[in-house]
Amino acid sequence: MTEIGENTANHRVAIPSGGEIELAWGVATHTGHRRKHNEDSYVASPPLFAVADGMGGHSAGDLASAAVVRRLSEATEGPFGAPAEIGAALRLATRDIGEVSDEASLGVGTTVTGAMLTMEEDEVAWLVFNVGDSRVYALQDGRLAQVTVDHSVVQEMVDAGMIAAGDAESHPDSNIITRAVGFNADPVPDFWHIPVRQGMRLLLCSDGLTKEVDARIIGEILAAGTSCSEVVQELVVRALDAGGRDNVTAVVIDVIAAPHDAAGGSAAQEEQSEGDDEDTIPRTAELPTQEE
Repeated sequence: MTEIGENTANHRVAIPSGGEIELAWGVATHTGHRRKHNEDSYVASPPLFAVADGMGGHSAGDLASAAVVRRLSEATEGPFGAPAEIGAALRLATRDIGEVSDEASLGVGTTVTGAMLTMEEDEVAWLVFNVGDSRVYALQDGRLAQVTVDHSVVQEMVDAGMIAAGDAESHPDSNIITRAVGFNADPVPDFWHIPVRQGMRLLLCSDGLTKEVDARIIGEILAAGTSCSEVVQELVVRALDAGGRDNVTAVVIDVIAAPHDAAGGSAAQEEQSEGDDEDTIPRTAELPTQEE
């Protein structure tokens, strides 16, 4: 696995229009009880945070996830990133993965999910993205919402009304994903813009957490008020106690402080946040186009 970044209790980011935001974050990962290698990788280095879950067996999945987080960590040098930079980084990672995978393998790839600080109409937002079934959750005002939508067979079955959402994790096809980075295919992530708000908490995680720990319990742990570093450790321990059948990685980010404009967002974004699961609007686009 590749680990870029470490626990940070206080990080300030100046906003071009004035003011600043203050962040804290914690990271934790574990091989689990049944795997020999940890094929998860992460980057936690503003403006970008991401978790990648490699596939391919032996060390191949590790190389794939490492390629993605390394390219993402190099995507931008400033305090805020642009959407096209994520697309460029994922394409470079796809090329890297193709170079390290051998012809005899059945295929090498990785999921990835992340959140990047970006400027949208002079306001600060999180650009959340995912390819595969690693997830981003947002906790705000005591309410946990899953921001990303899995690219998986069971998610398609849920969307089609064939199975209930609560049955997805236990379904025999729950490990089959429909998108990945690698396999010599163009990466096609989904994107969401969500306003940066004071007091919000983001969780980025591999499915080694979500397949072992119920979302209700995850929400309770996130809402308990403990520090990011304590939260990620507890999440990993809960996954291990529940079986630890896979590698597990968690990144938790707190928005400790944000000025009014960054916390409130635009009028359109405020209207979005009033709905139940309408906090974010999924947008799918072939890279590098990111327009709605």
